[in-house]
Amino acid sequence: MSDLLLPPPAALPVAPATDRVVWDRARLDDATMGLLVARAETERATPWATPLASGFARYFRDGDRDAYEQVLWEREYRVNRAVVMAAVTLDPSWIDEAADGLILLCEQSTWCWPAHDDTFTRHGSVLPTVTDPYLDLGASEVAMQLTWADHLLGAQFDERVPGLRARIRYEVDRRVLTPFETRRDWHWLGLDGDVHNWNPWIHGNVLAAALRLVEDEERREALVRLIVEGLDRYVASIPPDGAIDEGYAYWWNGACRLLEAFDLLSHASRGALGDATAWPALRETVAFPHRLHLGGEWYLNHADGPARPPRSQPWDALHRAARLFGDRAAEAHAAAHRVPAGDEQQGLGRLARALTDPLWNAATPGPAAPTEDVWFPSTQVLIARGERLTLAVKGGHNGENHNHNDVGSVVVALGGVPVLVDPGRPTYTRQTFGPDRYAIWTMRSSWHNTPTIHGVQQSAGRRFAARDVEAGNGQVSLELSDAYEIEGSWRRTARLSRDVVVVSDEWALAAGSGSTVVHYVLAGSVSVGEGRAEIVALDRAGALIMSWEPAVACSVTVRELDDPMLRDVWGERLTRLDIDVSALGPDGRLDLIVKEQR
Repeated sequence: MSDLLLPPPAALPVAPATDRVVWDRARLDDATMGLLVARAETERATPWATPLASGFARYFRDGDRDAYEQVLWEREYRVNRAVVMAAVTLDPSWIDEAADGLILLCEQSTWCWPAHDDTFTRHGSVLPTVTDPYLDLGASEVAMQLTWADHLLGAQFDERVPGLRARIRYEVDRRVLTPFETRRDWHWLGLDGDVHNWNPWIHGNVLAAALRLVEDEERREALVRLIVEGLDRYVASIPPDGAIDEGYAYWWNGACRLLEAFDLLSHASRGALGDATAWPALRETVAFPHRLHLGGEWYLNHADGPARPPRSQPWDALHRAARLFGDRAAEAHAAAHRVPAGDEQQGLGRLARALTDPLWNAATPGPAAPTEDVWFPSTQVLIARGERLTLAVKGGHNGENHNHNDVGSVVVALGGVPVLVDPGRPTYTRQTFGPDRYAIWTMRSSWHNTPTIHGVQQSAGRRFAARDVEAGNGQVSLELSDAYEIEGSWRRTARLSRDVVVVSDEWALAAGSGSTVVHYVLAGSVSVGEGRAEIVALDRAGALIMSWEPAVACSVTVRELDDPMLRDVWGERLTRLDIDVSALGPDGRLDLIVKEQR
């Protein structure tokens, strides 16, 4: 393989800062550079963010992980800005600024995020164990950042900061490359068949470091072989329809990371490795983001994704992949988000690619129009689109990556804005991925658009799933009883026809003691009458009328939102309608009709 790989100085697909044609400010996207310059100049005279031991220990003490992570990211974003400023200007003061940040990263006790580190389980410590570094997303991200900084500014560092590049190589080796080689029980390798987004995320970052920083040809080749094996495990897990069970938000750090790694491999091997077109599922997954688009800033969310995700994504990576596969709809969807062209929060490698891709920077932003109806058999997700209403229904199972207990849940959007909604997830804490995950209200089926049957909510696990699923012509029908520990049948049929959504629930249940309630979670201003509700949607999208037959009693639960992630999406509150069908008996039916109020 070594004869296939370009030498380290040429292995990354962006020219270093010595190439003044590439790094001429006039050739770079003006909107992106304007933001970068403004942010960099503002922070330049301020102290660097400092991660503290007490911040790291908080995760093990009280479960808070966000405060420490925000400090890490503030430092890393500043480094990214400084590196770009140094590459564009070659100003010695910006080279020093970049070097200061890079050395701070090298002197940081750990690059691992505390929520991932096994320092407590292996060593009983609430502080990083520096002799036993853990290779997680955070560690791989810093390794990638140092690699790209070394690549872009290597000549400038050799002249002005001799010794810095040797330190970078030492730290990346001991914290990332050596652990990757020698410890092969990392859960994200997927050796047990459980493959998720950590796999391409970490493998892709390790790939950049191995290609650029490792001079020994034999070791470099061995590293690349391990990385290719790992990436192949992930790509083999992508179903033929290209769907990602973690949803839209995690596509960017799963399938997109894979596409970027293949792109890097292809460049470094002159096309001999990393041929993404050899995998039909990757052609389909390139279309996944725009197929889940509802309208404007809104996307269909399930699992731990927000319905209104950050606009900042590596759209240039999607644009390149769409060009590779000739997917014009995906290419246009990416181009619609090309202002500004890149973002330092996506990582230094992604930022460098976005700034210097001439086809991406020449792309003309246009409207990102929603696409046609889509059915994903692998995840059992239907999206049916009318003139004004969109219906989405999720089957699947409750053992998915980043799972919420949401089998059979529906989402209805008006003018692209969700009204019957999936709340998404709050800020991550220790509880999020611990044994008490389903005590979090957003993870429970009672806060999705599903029934609670005889007081029983859905259970977590692969066996709690939809069955006898039938889909087509804007309709899906699912048997939901297996998602609950109950006896009997509960069949849900949801359809969109002529801009009217009808959700029909039919049940035949064994005797039970608790109440049976059908839940609908609503965003916007809600008013309720007998057998009906009116919802004024967010973003001035209009109003929906919900009615149900029989017109049984309904109660209202208002959930005030105090978590910033949820408030950023939904505002101050969500409202849940609880339609009590207990009085209809063990055998019954409820029809919900949703249409726009014109």
